[in-house]
Amino acid sequence: MNKAYKFRIYPNEEQKILIAKTFGCVRFIYNKMLGDKIEYYHQTKEKLNNTPAQYKTEFEWLKEVDSLALANAQMNLQDAYNNFFRDKKVGSPKSKSKKGSKRSYTTNCVNGNIIVSDGMIRLPKLGFVKMKQHRNIPDDYKLKSVTVSQNASGKYFASILFEYEEEITEKNLKYLSVWIFLCTNYMLTTTVIAHSFRDITDCPKRN
Repeated sequence: MNKAYKFRIYPNEEQKILIAKTFGCVRFIYNKMLGDKIEYYHQTKEKLNNTPAQYKTEFEWLKEVDSLALANAQMNLQDAYNNFFRDKKVGSPKSKSKKGSKRSYTTNCVNGNIIVSDGMIRLPKLGFVKMKQHRNIPDDYKLKSVTVSQNASGKYFASILFEYEEEITEKNLKYLSVWIFLCTNYMLTTTVIAHSFRDITDCPKRN
């Protein structure tokens, strides 16, 4: 199962610049790849399978930001574009505007590149960022991804997604036992009623 925690973070000025640059690069790669897909579709009526790596030679500044953030933008676009191919009625994906789009990006935990420890979070490219952690995270939770965002008032947040295995507690076992009991009784009652109805319908008719 998955569970997310959202904490406020306090990047320094250098980190703020890189976060803003990442927001822009994510929006750019989404729009650029979408534009190329649409053009290719108009020419061939087929899907174009492009990736962020193909654009880093022409736009070298894409190398300055987290590559996983760009990869997640690609995945979001691919999901939207696949939906379009499954059902043309939904329409093709729309480009993201600078003013209207949400200021955020998502990165993934790979080989321990993200760490949460002692009121800090380490993120790819950014390094350690101060974080106001108001809730403890169980030790057995496995970190999956982090979404960095900025709201309209300029505050920064990290939404951290964890994966965990749900334990079977005595309370859950009690609920499960009750559910099994009710289902069993329902099935038995239904069976008895069915047999009774069949016996009635099988009775010989009086002359």
